[in-house]
Amino acid sequence: MDAELADPEVYGDQQKVSRLGRERARLVEALEDFDRGERAIQDGGALLELAEEGEAVGAELDQALRQLAEDLALLELEALMQGEHDGNNAIVALHSGAGGTEAQDWVAMLLRMYTRWCERRGFKVGVVDALPGEEAGLKSVTFTVAGRFAYGYLKAEVGVHRLVRISPFDAAKRRHTSFASVFVWPELDESIDVKIEDKDLRIDTFRSSGAGGQHVNVTDSAVRITHLPSGIVVQCQNERSQHRNRDLAMKVLMARLYELERKKKLEQLEKVEDSKLEIGFGSQIRSYVLQPYQMVKDHRTGTEIGAVQAVLDGDLDRLIEAYLSRQRSAAGAERR
Repeated sequence: MDAELADPEVYGDQQKVSRLGRERARLVEALEDFDRGERAIQDGGALLELAEEGEAVGAELDQALRQLAEDLALLELEALMQGEHDGNNAIVALHSGAGGTEAQDWVAMLLRMYTRWCERRGFKVGVVDALPGEEAGLKSVTFTVAGRFAYGYLKAEVGVHRLVRISPFDAAKRRHTSFASVFVWPELDESIDVKIEDKDLRIDTFRSSGAGGQHVNVTDSAVRITHLPSGIVVQCQNERSQHRNRDLAMKVLMARLYELERKKKLEQLEKVEDSKLEIGFGSQIRSYVLQPYQMVKDHRTGTEIGAVQAVLDGDLDRLIEAYLSRQRSAAGAERR
């Protein structure tokens, strides 16, 4: 790749240059991970020899082994990323379902959970659009996640998420069940050909509807784009610049149109923004139960975790890994 990028003729094709640059960066990062793992094994071996000679390095060796185990677990998880766009950034949309104010508060909790998970990974989160609830929480929110394999990880979260808890909004302290849906699309780069005609778009500008504060727009800089043939509507109001909001909204639209076309080719007739199942009882992929017991259960893999608060604080790796492992096993069985 270095040799190809050093060829002046390749710069006549900017899309190719961009693609090569991204692929090279991913390979360099993978090689650095591998080299770091090799060094950690060598350092651990040296510490082990010192321990066998009677040196007091037990605590240091224990820490080195724990770190190596974490690094290897991460590499194994990333080895499951086999999809065409798994290495891409992600666009995530959360929508409240059955449960009223409870469900809207659940959306805000999910946003916090995913933000915390992204912080653990070193991923960058940017809110594109958010619709506040009447009393609390959010009716819906769309955000981007920038990081290595962001889409590959977060595609495991697509579906309906169910929360059972004692409602903080119920004076009688009764148990409530709430639902929210999670949609995830890969952020597409310019090498993906998604044809969008200007005549097929209606672009409206409006004033941001936020709760106020330093980031609220004071001009009509928020942008709503309607794709007339498909009926898909996206909007962005988080940036001060109308131009920036338009660019972000177009990214979301491209991702949704690409996914729509992909699903059509797979003969899945539902549109990408629709779910086959109602966002309510019986359709959840995962349940988060806080009352009368504490348990997170993924209904697709059977994975159960008793530390619910840790999951809500962003500890999702075990749930994601179980789903990706199951998907890879299923794909392998189909090939056989």
